Amino acid sequence: MTIRRFFSLTVLLTLTLGVPAGAGQGNMRLDSLFQALNTTTDATYAESVEEHIWDFWLDHPDPVMVRDMRAGVNSLNGEDYDSALHAFDAVVARDPSYAEGWNKRAATHYMLGDYRGAVLDLHHALSLEPRHFGALVELGLVYLALGDEKPALRAFDAALKINPHLTRVRAQADAIRNRRAGTDL
Repeated sequence: MTIRRFFSLTVLLTLTLGVPAGAGQGNMRLDSLFQALNTTTDATYAESVEEHIWDFWLDHPDPVMVRDMRAGVNSLNGEDYDSALHAFDAVVARDPSYAEGWNKRAATHYMLGDYRGAVLDLHHALSLEPRHFGALVELGLVYLALGDEKPALRAFDAALKINPHLTRVRAQADAIRNRRAGTDL
């Protein structure tokens, strides 16, 4: 499976727009969710906790933002990257403090092959929500697309420290470690 297909599949599986009772990345309940995610050994429970975290990240009190996010996600999933970028541009312009807007725009930049734009947006998302394991995974994928395994591995390891249940990311990190170990011989 190519990196782009892995990422596209990840986007399709994780980008749902629920209507949670939270307030985005600043919600205090996220702390307990991250603690549960980090300490549980139950994969089913971890998946449920991860879904709740994504719900909080996607939440926004402004219905226009919710509409624009939905439009962007639908365009991104439909591989209409120009429309997705337009929608996410509107989101980050309307609320520059909304980490998920930056994260989704970064995903769009990545799919368009604009890796510099993706890295900039991912760093912005991470400055707003340092625990954003999704942004860290995307950052790792961008570095892999650029052929730079060392920062990719750092990003993957950072994501795994926050969410140890990312099995595909762990496999990717292990593969990088194995390749790097082979070159150090």
